[in-house]
Amino acid sequence: MRALTKVLSGSGPRHPRWLLWARYSASSVVATVVSQVAFALCYWFGTPAIAATLVAWLAGAVPNYVLNRRWTWGRSGQKLPYTMIVIGSAVTAAVVTSVTDHLVQPVGSYAWKTALVTGSYLGTYAVLFIVKFLLFDRLVFARSSRADEPAPARTPVAT
Repeated sequence: MRALTKVLSGSGPRHPRWLLWARYSASSVVATVVSQVAFALCYWFGTPAIAATLVAWLAGAVPNYVLNRRWTWGRSGQKLPYTMIVIGSAVTAAVVTSVTDHLVQPVGSYAWKTALVTGSYLGTYAVLFIVKFLLFDRLVFARSSRADEPAPARTPVAT
């Protein structure tokens, strides 16, 4: 905890990748809490797993995009790759939760069913956490090398 405090206060090591990772992690925690609560509530009240997944995905996608765009990377990203990545994540989670829902039907307790299916939703995003970071960093919010470099000084050509 002390190391994280030093990094965030600016008195510790200032490795930009470490700070980027910390911000991405914090953004993901916010989105995860929002989407997990949405999923658990929807599923508990009888919403089918696939519909609960889509509601939870939407609930978490909005704060995740805003936080990643403005706070983590500090710039607008490419919208098509971002959309493809998050929709791919949602489809993966929908498949996993639907399969889990089917597998836990013999379980007697509805509370256990809810816990197991909600856990599968969380587990899916835990696995996708690193994959999404790499894709966001390399594709969506990547800085082009030309945009980061100052324009070269031009020498007038004598004619």
